[in-house]
Amino acid sequence: MTGIKDVAVRAGLSVATVSRALSGKGNVSPASRERARAAAAELGFVLSYHASSLASGRTHNVGLVVPSVHRWFYSAVVEGASAALLEAGYDLTLYNIGENPQHRHSVFNDFLLRKRVDAVIAVSLELSEDEIQQLLAVHRPIVGIGGPLPGAATIRIDDFAIAEKATNHLIGLGHSKIAHMTGDEAYEQDFKLPGTRRGGFEKAMHDAGCPVRPEWLVSADFTIEGAYATARQLLASAPERPTAVFAASDEMAIGTILAARDFGLRVPDDLSVIGIDGHDLGKVFGLTTIDQDAKGQGALAVRTLLGAINSGAINSGLVLEADDTRHPTKLVVRSSTAVPGDRRSVGPRG
Repeated sequence: MTGIKDVAVRAGLSVATVSRALSGKGNVSPASRERARAAAAELGFVLSYHASSLASGRTHNVGLVVPSVHRWFYSAVVEGASAALLEAGYDLTLYNIGENPQHRHSVFNDFLLRKRVDAVIAVSLELSEDEIQQLLAVHRPIVGIGGPLPGAATIRIDDFAIAEKATNHLIGLGHSKIAHMTGDEAYEQDFKLPGTRRGGFEKAMHDAGCPVRPEWLVSADFTIEGAYATARQLLASAPERPTAVFAASDEMAIGTILAARDFGLRVPDDLSVIGIDGHDLGKVFGLTTIDQDAKGQGALAVRTLLGAINSGAINSGLVLEADDTRHPTKLVVRSSTAVPGDRRSVGPRG
């Protein structure tokens, strides 16, 4: 069978150089990398990560843990991380823990402690100190996405600041009658995202001298369907309708737009709507949003991990240096927000 030595002879390179070129690890000139890959292709040689893992202690596999893979934000993070790992020649093992506490316990107290992954990315999961220390004890670097983790590297956005920014966008257009749709209590478990974004909304409102009306503070489940039902109640039951809605996610903003249409309300003439995410459907609905670049967050997490792995952090028994990185966000203004109109709202159809 063709071995790496045969590839080295064909390429006119050393075995070490060929190994680095094919694995993507270490410094290799572009010319040498191309010669190694061409020789490997001619000979039908594929680098065995199983063999190399026995020598190096690495599996070339990263574990990615998400609460729910079918939600847009998590799937976008997975997409960004997966693309970055493929480019680096790494495999991905996805753990979708769902709403079952036992699944989470099994992942962090069993699966991730086995010698199957080189590192771990935890998305929107507030890990306990015990969970973190168990991983660090077996030299598995951790990067968290979504909030701070003690003793681990983290990547997150400033949820308070972007909620304040989204609200200020509406206030700057002239809105003062603004409703806020946030997540329900179930989403307060990890990093208290709904409460944080509500806090940013309330600060912007208070700073501008705009009243925060309790009946205009509503909650949903971060889905289009859930937000649609909540928005219908908001727009139908209040004696006075808001002129704008700040939704804590793009899917909830889209649900609000669909509900507004049921009442004959035109967006943005009768109701302005803004969300947070940068969802792919935002362009379709003309949604103004704060783009948090979920795919970019996943890719950055991978680059952070691979930097630690390639520096020898695993073999030396070191852990990834704890660091809190703020990922940039961007206000994207589309057609769902505008200066409040003076047209009288019409009632619900039927």
